[in-house]
Formats: sequence, C-alpha cells, structure tokens
Amino acid sequence: MLATLTEGQPVEVVGEGLQWLLVFNPGAAFSLGEDVTWIFTIALALVACGIVVLAILRVRSRLWAIVLGLLLGGVLGNLTDRLVRDPGFGVGHVVDFILTPWMWFWTNPAIYNVADIFIVGGMISVALLVLIGISFDGSRGEKKPEEAESTEAADA
Repeated sequence: MLATLTEGQPVEVVGEGLQWLLVFNPGAAFSLGEDVTWIFTIALALVACGIVVLAILRVRSRLWAIVLGLLLGGVLGNLTDRLVRDPGFGVGHVVDFILTPWMWFWTNPAIYNVADIFIVGGMISVALLVLIGISFDGSRGEKKPEEAESTEAADA
C-alpha cells in the first residue's frame, strides 16, 4: 500500500463508499491522544503479552483461540507501526488507509487499517462469547461433574 498510494489522495475502490486514503495516525482512534503515543505503545505491548499468557494458560477452546488470535494479530499490527515507523521507536505513526466516508464519527469519516478491523472484530467477538457464556475451555457455563458434587456437598 505504501508504494502505491500517495498520502492524502483518495483512490476509489467501490465508488465513493470505499476508498483508499493513506494517512499516518499519530494518536489512537480518530487521532486522539497524539501527545501520548508512547502510552499506546506500552498498552499494546501489555495487551499482547496478556493475550499470549491467557491463551497458553487458560484457553482450551478453538473458538476462543481464533478470537484471541485475531485480536492479537490486530494488536501486533498496530504495535509494529508504533515501534518501527517515523518519528521514532515507541512513538511511530500507525498507517491507516481504509476510508469509509459513510461511517462518520464526530466530525471525521472513519479511516482505519486491517489491524483495527481485527481489534474491533475481536473485541465484539469476545463480548459475544462472554454474553452467551462460552468459557475458555469451550463449555457453556455448565458445571463440571466434580464441581457440581462439591457444591452439593457444601450445601448439605
């Protein structure tokens, strides 16, 4: 994308509804927090570590593994930009290029990247899995036989 797009010049992909528009985002969503980019870098690193630890120690469900993998991929994509892009290590600008003018937030249309799609999709999926009660082991909130016995014994 960087080799074929010119910063600030939109290219129509699907009419005006989907365009490529190269921008370098110094902040978080909608360029918020441009002066504290290093905090986003630390937060992204901590989230990535947390996902890896959670996946190794707790996750036994293929569905949870896929969802956390998507989330981790998005986090690592944006973290990589923060670490290797200008203006420097830990404060790099994230490359955004997907423009959907019909998605307006406050006073700006949404401009994002694939990593952002993975993060948003991953978080929505996490929320859905939690709401419908799917545990990290793939069970749906029902107690395991040994847990049910210990609960019954405690009640007696």
